[in-house]
Amino acid sequence: MLGKLARQQDPNVLVGFDRADDAGVYLLTPETALVQTVDFFTPIVDDPYTFGQIAAANALSDVYAMGGNPLTSLALVCFPEKGDLNILERILAGGLSKMIEAGCTVVGGHSIRDEETKFGYSVTGVIHPQRVLANQGAKPGDRLLLTKALGTGVISTAIKKGAAKQEWIDAAVRSMTTLNKAAAEVIVAGPVARYEPTSRKARDVGHPANYQQPTTNDAFAVHALTDVTGFGLIGHAREMALASNVSLVFQSSNIPALEGAFDCIHAGYIPGGLKANRDFAECLVGYEREVPEEVKTLLFDPQTAGGLLISVSAEDAGPLTRTLQDAGIPAVEIGQVLPRTKPLIRVTF
Repeated sequence: MLGKLARQQDPNVLVGFDRADDAGVYLLTPETALVQTVDFFTPIVDDPYTFGQIAAANALSDVYAMGGNPLTSLALVCFPEKGDLNILERILAGGLSKMIEAGCTVVGGHSIRDEETKFGYSVTGVIHPQRVLANQGAKPGDRLLLTKALGTGVISTAIKKGAAKQEWIDAAVRSMTTLNKAAAEVIVAGPVARYEPTSRKARDVGHPANYQQPTTNDAFAVHALTDVTGFGLIGHAREMALASNVSLVFQSSNIPALEGAFDCIHAGYIPGGLKANRDFAECLVGYEREVPEEVKTLLFDPQTAGGLLISVSAEDAGPLTRTLQDAGIPAVEIGQVLPRTKPLIRVTF
């Protein structure tokens, strides 16, 4: 709907809603830009404290996906007028625990009465304007890495139906409460993909309003970055492909799945968001005949606090994967970037 509205002409907006990226980026000074995002949703687990943790990790993820450092946050609360305030306190405490882990200060918030509980955060971070990592910039020949397994959507649906095994719940909760902080720190540990100003004038005044595609760097040549959340792997991959004017290919046998994810799919615990994602984006996907149906379904599963999808040069794919794994991040290579062709996304066996 935002796309139907008149766009404000503000040259300080480096990344706006027209880019379909993970967060907005706004220039403050030649050395500093704000990274801003907001996210909140209804409970997906039974425990209030865990729900708060997941909501915080999910909101923080968009800042990490831009390469930014989260600084402050505001809590967003919808809670029943006659609800148990001890439950709300536990939700807030869980969220605070993850904000503390992220080094992000909760400075306030807003609450309204609502029959359905909802919780999340608006998060503000900072980044150097020449060190923004966007979903735009993937290059043919790049390899695609994923830092978390898929399946939180179907497992959460099984939880709501009272059909999830405890080991499935435990695996999903571990994934959803794990911040993308460590992964982002590895990715931006050295000089990262940079946006170069298009003119000497822009450079002289420190105004990167018309920055070009990022170039490679001396550490890991990460060309594009996004997190995999509500639109599922295919939905967010679609945004990366369109923004970068490339095509993507995924190897289905390399797609990581959380314990119990395929069991949930076989049992029919399919969230409405998965169906919507598939209806919207599957027209751009081509499959090899041997790709299993449950893998096709998993590719559209909406993730909560999902992992990072990284487009990195072929030369740096192995070193980056190993460095992430050494940091305790279960990163795997799941595909590669091709020149633009049809279909936009191809899934091989």
